[in-house]
Amino acid sequence: MNKSIYPFYFSIGALVLYLLFFVIPGFMGIYFSFTDWNGYSEGIEFIGLDNFRTIFSGNEKYVSYLNHTVTFTITTAILKTGIGLFLALILNHGIKGKNFHRVVIFMPVIVPTLIVGLIFKSVLHPEVGLVNEFLRSIGLGALAKSWLTDIHLAFKSIIAVDTWKGVGYIMVILLAGLQAIPDMYYEAAEIDGSNFWNKFRHIILPLLMPALTVTTVLNFIYGFKVFDIVYALTNGGPGYETEVLYTGVFKEFSLGRYGVGTALSTVMFLVMIVIGFFAVKWMSREDEVGK
Repeated sequence: MNKSIYPFYFSIGALVLYLLFFVIPGFMGIYFSFTDWNGYSEGIEFIGLDNFRTIFSGNEKYVSYLNHTVTFTITTAILKTGIGLFLALILNHGIKGKNFHRVVIFMPVIVPTLIVGLIFKSVLHPEVGLVNEFLRSIGLGALAKSWLTDIHLAFKSIIAVDTWKGVGYIMVILLAGLQAIPDMYYEAAEIDGSNFWNKFRHIILPLLMPALTVTTVLNFIYGFKVFDIVYALTNGGPGYETEVLYTGVFKEFSLGRYGVGTALSTVMFLVMIVIGFFAVKWMSREDEVGK
């Protein structure tokens, strides 16, 4: 018995568009990563793995791009999930003005990333920025730093700003997951005399695992594709200290080195597949254990 509601040909249009604008350009990008495609010659020659040898040669800065991207992704995923879960737990209970707090925490999500970058570039300015001016006004001028130009602080500052911007989005997803947990589980736990930690470990965490899986995947996808916040705050500087993969790809294309740029994109694509696969598999296993 055919249980499908709509005939298959209803989806043909969407599949054709997906094929034309995503699948075919994706495979073409992988092919061009094996060529010497550049903006200085008309011909395109197949050069095998030369672009990948250049990326991983150790004499270039591309490996640091990859390290920065992975560090940014893992760090922001942990911070956003941890802080988002903490805020969701607080706002899930009947605290005063919880709807107002939810709106305030979610507000940065709707601000465009480039605008956030420009605002924080001003806020973190070493001479007239709000942060340093505040520290000087309360007698803590020694803590005033060059937040976006110091090689030891610039990358941390980007991570902090991105976490501030994205934590509200993660909080909303986790809050929805918390509100989907039936009250009878909490009531049964209270009858058994469970404290908060036992409820969190045996009720909240297992039942929240599907929402945590979603937020982890979203954080990983966003982290590996990060570009705009880095570009707006530091443009990869000072030097190459905050350069990530997609700012590197952007600069390679700006220099006309299209082959190396597509090779960098291909490397990131493979890393995303491998890490995403194992992350979802691990989270799914935890979900099964929790059931």
